[in-house]
Amino acid sequence: MQATRRGFTRTAAALALLGSAGLIGAPLRAQSARRAAAGKLIVGQSYPMTGAANEIGLAFAAGAKLFIDGWNERGSGPTLELRQLDDGYDATRARANATKLLADGADVLFGFVGTASSAAASEVAQQQGAAFFAPFAAADALRDKMHPHVFHVRPSMADEAFAMLRHCGILGQTRIAVVADDDAMGRAALQAIQDAAAELKMAPPVAAAFVKPGGTQVADAVAMVAKAQPQTVIQASLSPTTAAFVREMRKTGYGSGFMTFSVVGIDPLYTALGKETRGVVISQVVPSPRSNGNVAIVKEYLAAVGDSDQTASYEGLEGFIAAKALAEAAKRAGPTATRASLQKAMAGMGAFDVGGFRINLRPPLHDAARAVDLVYITAEGRVLR
Repeated sequence: MQATRRGFTRTAAALALLGSAGLIGAPLRAQSARRAAAGKLIVGQSYPMTGAANEIGLAFAAGAKLFIDGWNERGSGPTLELRQLDDGYDATRARANATKLLADGADVLFGFVGTASSAAASEVAQQQGAAFFAPFAAADALRDKMHPHVFHVRPSMADEAFAMLRHCGILGQTRIAVVADDDAMGRAALQAIQDAAAELKMAPPVAAAFVKPGGTQVADAVAMVAKAQPQTVIQASLSPTTAAFVREMRKTGYGSGFMTFSVVGIDPLYTALGKETRGVVISQVVPSPRSNGNVAIVKEYLAAVGDSDQTASYEGLEGFIAAKALAEAAKRAGPTATRASLQKAMAGMGAFDVGGFRINLRPPLHDAARAVDLVYITAEGRVLR
């Protein structure tokens, strides 16, 4: 199932994220004029190699590197030098990494994972006059026009929430509960669900419980949600927490549905839940790498995976797509690109087709095609639409 929609604008949230980056003036212009080495673009990425969300972070980063390695070997355009640092899914470390990467010569920040980490990277990039390309699970506030330096490849949380709520509406499910990580990502997801419910003229969530990110102590959340008697529970949490909640909620006798945002990661969730994953509906923002071999970008990705030691995954495909879009921007910016000219090239990429999957970086949206799939996993691990 697919859903496309206009993203939400949250000016107040965007202003909060802008923070001290609001007054940049001449120093920013000087940074923007910084020229990349002739024929080479240095790409700086910070992501969780360790800690919470490391499975999705490693898969996304591996997919990006897979494309970049092939791009450089083929000599298809400017050489992309990918520099990667571990932030352990910690926003403070992500901010420090962003600062270091740019200070050490990165021309663009790319593929930070997580809402708080992406907000930190955006602020640093704006201060330094650099672009921030393809954040993973960033807050929708970063899509506001106040952040013209941020370019998104994946659909927004608002788009995912809209798709899930619309699906619930089609099924006649009006009592929706939400369980979310108690962090920037979880709060952004809850806001997206509340906004989608209002837009669709549905009732607000009957319960909203926050849980410790990456934790498995979910008893209080289970009690709160069970008392509300929902018809569906939408989760915005990482795989360990999602798995623990599904398992414990079912022990209460709850026999209805579960839905999750794409940040959960299909493979980590199936590893954690096994056959108990059956019936869990998961939002996805790229084509299936398992059943869409007829889509050109999936075919290209699977061929690259086949020549590597990687295993195909949704997050790996997303990283591959993001890197391909970045390479196109670098090619359009030319061999003597500056940070400013690179951003201009990105802004001009309207309705770019990466291979049967279209993205749109055209101003003022700087958004993806925003097509969202809802899939579910069988007890045998098959992913079905």
